[in-house]
Amino acid sequence: MAMAETLLKVEKRHPYVGAEIMGVDLSKPVDADTGAAIRKALDDNIVIFFRGQNLDEPQQLRAAEILGKVAIRRRPVSGDGPGGDFDTPFMMVTNIVENGKPIGAFGDGEMWFHHDTSYYPEPHRATLLYAMKLTTWGGETCFSNMYEAYNRIPRKLRDRLEGRRVLQIHDYKRRERLNLEAIDISKVRHNWQPIFITHPATGNKALYISRLMSAKIEGLSHEESEDALNQLFDISETPEIVYEHPWQMGDLIVWDNWCSIHMRKDFPREEGRLMRRLTIEGQAMQF
Repeated sequence: MAMAETLLKVEKRHPYVGAEIMGVDLSKPVDADTGAAIRKALDDNIVIFFRGQNLDEPQQLRAAEILGKVAIRRRPVSGDGPGGDFDTPFMMVTNIVENGKPIGAFGDGEMWFHHDTSYYPEPHRATLLYAMKLTTWGGETCFSNMYEAYNRIPRKLRDRLEGRRVLQIHDYKRRERLNLEAIDISKVRHNWQPIFITHPATGNKALYISRLMSAKIEGLSHEESEDALNQLFDISETPEIVYEHPWQMGDLIVWDNWCSIHMRKDFPREEGRLMRRLTIEGQAMQF
């Protein structure tokens, strides 16, 4: 197949996070220079998106491989969790039910800010989400710049937390922090991660916590940990550093999972919403 001829253009859509990539048809292979430009745009802007794409699964998979090795979907430790097919790298993010069973995961409503797979020993590098069916309103995805969040942490708090780790844990909740006293964490995916990471690609420092998945700071009492986490949650969700993406059919959005958190806004429960998701393999996070 011939390579797509592109005149790639990058236009920022927010001062802190988010840019639109124009002049690229991802249904066709891209040349090496275009691939390198896409990777640089992601490093520079944290979130990038392509509008008006028409992608089947092999084409989306090929687009993902521009960024690295595609990750395989993992089953929950307990065996319970979201629906859909696990014998594929794709996850369908949807509220659609067929024959009484969800065809995918994370169906309805709002979902709090989080990093994808922060509870893995090697969190995924990036996520790609492709819009296949949208509701009449709502469902916007919001992204926060965690480099800038790190920069906004008061010096006293930053010094206190430097070198500490945070327990990242996920049990497929969408709007609820886990009560560690009420669950057996051996049955839930979890991992201790640095609170502040050095991004492996850019070398920049980023805050690595989220309201949904960060449960406890190492070495602090429960009260101290909750106080510090709540301060960090508020900083990370400062509206000024958040880009809200208004979805259109055919959008493919890619985000750097190590230096951003994202959340989903509410949408009509009675309407179908369908997104096709891939992730890119990552590596262990370093202080």
